[in-house]
Amino acid sequence: MNPTAFASDPVAAYLFVATMGAVTGSFLSMLVYRLPIILKRQWDRDCREALALPPPEKAETFNIAWPASHCPKCQAPLKIRDNIPLFGFLLLRGRCRHCAAPIPRQYFLIEALTTLAAIVSVAHFGLTPRGAAAFLLSAALIALTFIDMREQILPDVITLPFLWLGLLLNRGDLYASLGSAVLGAALAYLFLWLVFHAFRLATGKEGMGHGDFKLFALAGAWLGWQLLPLILLFASLAGALYGGALILTRRLTRATPMPFGPFLCAATWLALFYGWPLMALYLRSAHG
Repeated sequence: MNPTAFASDPVAAYLFVATMGAVTGSFLSMLVYRLPIILKRQWDRDCREALALPPPEKAETFNIAWPASHCPKCQAPLKIRDNIPLFGFLLLRGRCRHCAAPIPRQYFLIEALTTLAAIVSVAHFGLTPRGAAAFLLSAALIALTFIDMREQILPDVITLPFLWLGLLLNRGDLYASLGSAVLGAALAYLFLWLVFHAFRLATGKEGMGHGDFKLFALAGAWLGWQLLPLILLFASLAGALYGGALILTRRLTRATPMPFGPFLCAATWLALFYGWPLMALYLRSAHG
């Protein structure tokens, strides 16, 4: 799309951006559901091979593209109009057309958040490489958030490519200098690795997963080492407040594991757009 479209017809331009965001969100909603299943099947095959066990019975082809979208309860294939991002869910009123089984709200929420991320990315950075990259990172963070909430895993197949992508983009100082990005990735991983082992030695328990190290390193690779304290502060505060609220309402016990990835993702997204203004605000307030 021609960048001058925003000056000549901003309404049409933002409608185009929102449409691209909604379509991407539709793909992400499928990815969030299917990727963990694909990974678990692969892990099962790997374990059986390592233990010299017979392979599992051959199942139907299952990947990101196949089988086509269908109701998980009655298996009825979805019509094209039912797959329209955002509107399909609303037209169906959140229920399967054939069996009236409820459609998980996360599909609509993912599509809505990705649409919003597309609009915010372009509104903040313009129709530029920075805007496009910000949307890509936003999409990855949304996918990681929902996968971690559902399965408590942060797949390497998402975190590692985006970590390297952040370093490559910052060869041109897109969001940070290359030196700051490399140092940010290394320091972020090392810091959470040290926290993990210190907590394990002190309590005998594992306080977080290794995927959190890589996710924090991804944040450092994109935004540089300077914003890491801000990201960790916001993620920790949000996690503590949310976990404390769940414990107070007895929806969670202290022994129940709670994923940290969603809070790291939210804090990274916040820092992507508002990290430096927030840092400047803090420094001004700290110095009177």
